[in-house]
Amino acid sequence: MRLVVERGVMREPGESSEPSSLREVIEAFIRERLQAKLDKLKPDESEKREELERSYEPRAWLADAARRVGQIQLASHILKPLHPDARGTNLRARPAKPAAEGLLGTHSVDPASLPDDVVGNAAALDVYKFLSLEWRGKSVLEMVLSEAPELLSALSSDESEARVWRDSFASVAEGGAQAASHTLAKQVYFPLTDGSYHLLGPLFPTSLVHLAQKRMREDRYGEAAKSAREARNKGEGFGHGYREYPNLAIQKFGGTKPQNISQLNSERYGENWLLPSLPPNWEAVETKPPLNCDSVFGSRFGRSKQVRELVRTLVEFLEKTEHNNLAIRQYRAKLVDEICDEAVEYAASIQALDPGWSADPNCTLHEAEKHWLDPGRTEQDAAFAAEHDGDWPRMVSRRFADWFNSELKRGKGKLPMSDDEHRQWQGDFARTLNTFENSLEDSRD
Repeated sequence: MRLVVERGVMREPGESSEPSSLREVIEAFIRERLQAKLDKLKPDESEKREELERSYEPRAWLADAARRVGQIQLASHILKPLHPDARGTNLRARPAKPAAEGLLGTHSVDPASLPDDVVGNAAALDVYKFLSLEWRGKSVLEMVLSEAPELLSALSSDESEARVWRDSFASVAEGGAQAASHTLAKQVYFPLTDGSYHLLGPLFPTSLVHLAQKRMREDRYGEAAKSAREARNKGEGFGHGYREYPNLAIQKFGGTKPQNISQLNSERYGENWLLPSLPPNWEAVETKPPLNCDSVFGSRFGRSKQVRELVRTLVEFLEKTEHNNLAIRQYRAKLVDEICDEAVEYAASIQALDPGWSADPNCTLHEAEKHWLDPGRTEQDAAFAAEHDGDWPRMVSRRFADWFNSELKRGKGKLPMSDDEHRQWQGDFARTLNTFENSLEDSRD
């Protein structure tokens, strides 16, 4: 009869590879670790061989592991990435939904998808690998924490001994007796209203970072992403798109020994991927003269995103306001002032163009708006200069009020804008325009 050996267990060909018992899984794990040690020995090192075989007897190894488990701890937030020599509290905090609705945080992630990290003595990480062994969909650690009855018989034939080991292994999920920071850890003084403060000790969210980096790695190097990119390069269709993460920075933790920081840090090869958190690069849009339009209010200026948003806000406010008081008038005046300010800012950008652009045959603006937006033309056009001291500010203010009244009437409630409102808008804009023109004169002097 022919047998095959899998994970140190002999089986007949075709026999299921599913271990028949948790005990079998544990013993196979211990044998594999022993064999890795024996393979490194020289033929004449018989004493070391015998010593290893004694220490890797299942009962001896489990007793030693139960002793060494106190050197490691499960954690989701760790201290060493902030400083490798810091000695302080690491936390294992499972996500909890906050009291306030609409907040995005760790609680938004499926808790089952957040991996536990392991910190402590790197030489004891083999104990965590033992606790990570799975049988019938559950890890040894899960069975330890849930006090699964089948675990005791798998650990030892002596029930009292098995209980002692199980309780020792359960301590890996417990924190220290008292929270403590360290002189090499970061600390933040957070002021309180009574004049005192909280001293905050930030920790590195290793579990969340690992989950995010796992997704990013799949987006960058996964087979589905590669196929989608290949299809794009060939100009072919594909069933889904792919994600790119430009301008990534890589922060290294632990140098050549990332396992000294934590287990997950070792699995990430000591890398912490940083997404860019920078202010946007300002790309100025080229300012062009307002040609082929009879007014900037109904076209260039009136169509800007900021102005349309301000007008919409004012319309909605006026439509739902059924009474009048000081607070309402002040808020309405604030919105109108912001719209007037937008108009003079727009004018300033046009006035910065090379003077004389309004003489272009394609410039069909009203004469008053030409004088408002192209004052520099007076220095090169005598006829234009002779008319510049005329009544154009009043006419520009009136044209603003014409446009503003018509915009406010466009709302769903069809606001009744009369001559009284028209005079109000005209006066508001005239004051803003006058202030702006005076400041220009002062700067020229």
